[in-house]
Order: sequence, then C-alpha cells, then structure tokens
Amino acid sequence: MQLVIFAGGLGTRISEETDYLPKPMIKIGKKPILWHIIKYYSFFGFTEFLICGGYKINIIKNYFTKNKIDRNWNVKVINTGKNSNTGERLKRLKKYINKPFCLTYGDGLSNVNLNKLIKSHKKNKSVVTLTAVKPTPHFGRLVINGNKVFKFLEKDQVKENWVNGGFFVCEKEIFQFLNKKNTIFEKDTLDLLAKKKKLSAYRHKDFWYCMDTLRDKRYLNK
Repeated sequence: MQLVIFAGGLGTRISEETDYLPKPMIKIGKKPILWHIIKYYSFFGFTEFLICGGYKINIIKNYFTKNKIDRNWNVKVINTGKNSNTGERLKRLKKYINKPFCLTYGDGLSNVNLNKLIKSHKKNKSVVTLTAVKPTPHFGRLVINGNKVFKFLEKDQVKENWVNGGFFVCEKEIFQFLNKKNTIFEKDTLDLLAKKKKLSAYRHKDFWYCMDTLRDKRYLNK
C-alpha cells in the first residue's frame, strides 16, 4: 500500500523554523519529522511513499537524494504547487495511484496501529477512514454564569472532543470528490463524504501529537 504525505504548506505558525525549512523537515531529535513518519509506516510494511511537496520543496528532495535512507524505501517527492490547498495537492497525485492508499500530514506523530486502522477501513467499506483522536489540552476551561466564574475545570483529555488526527485510508474513488478548483481536502471533500455517509472514523485513544508551534516542537523533542 502507498503512503501519501501532505508536505507542501507554508507552516506560518512555526515561522521561527519555516522561514528556513519546510515544516516537515523540522527535526525531532536528529531527524526531520517527515523521516519519523516514514519510519513508522515502514514498520508496518510500507515501502512506497509519495510526498506532496510545495514550499521549499528542494530541501526535501535534497534530503532524500543525499542522505542514506532505508534501501527498501521508494520515496517520490512531487511538486504539487506552492500555493495549493490539500485537496489540490492530492488531485495532482492521481496518476501515481492505482489502488487504495494511506494518507497523512507531514507534521503529526502517533502510535496508531496501522494494521487495525486498515482493517477497520475495509470492514466499514467507506471511501475514506480518518483517525479520530483527542488532542492534548493546552488550557483549563471556565464555566461562567453572568460575570462570575462558576467553576474552573483543569485540563482533562477525556473531556476533549474527537478531532481529525489524519492517518487516513482512502479508496481510489476519492478522486471523484476532488472536483473544485484548488479544493480543500478537509473542508470540501471530507465534509461532502460525511454528508453522503462515505466517511468513517477509527478511534485512537493513545499517543497523537501535531506540531503546529515551537512549543509543540519542544514537546515532541522532550
């Protein structure tokens, strides 16, 4: 099965790093987060990786050309446009994909069991299955009555809502739902699939973390 990775965005919320690097090339430990993602999928037997590049794409290309990586990894870095939205990036990979595939973002790490995720996708027979996660809360919550704080609730992950954590499994049929110009995968495609009851969720209750800010990078390094 192929893995498609969104890796072309500007990453403006972590501009301290992305002024110089594309976001997926920011290092966690001694390796780019993109390497960690590929390494994780390779543990489950994945060998073919399609990277949707855009912003500072040459840095990604150079890394996989010049550095010694696992000889079983077949990595293609494809220019999907500097200003493309996620749906447009995926659309531009259509000619490389001829079977069901996995899809993820180039800035998120998890210990989701990919075998169980794929099994769940096949069982539900949806066009797309996403991994639903509960993010680590950054703030406590207030319950306010009038101008008075009625209750202060400390951070509690259990009470967080489920959110889209990425780590998708997609059927080839997905390309029928990418018709808009410069379409947004999350807003346009997933919303439409949900309305048509063609979108499933696999609940993952363990580790998941997305690197949006410098604070997130420090957390992942820790």
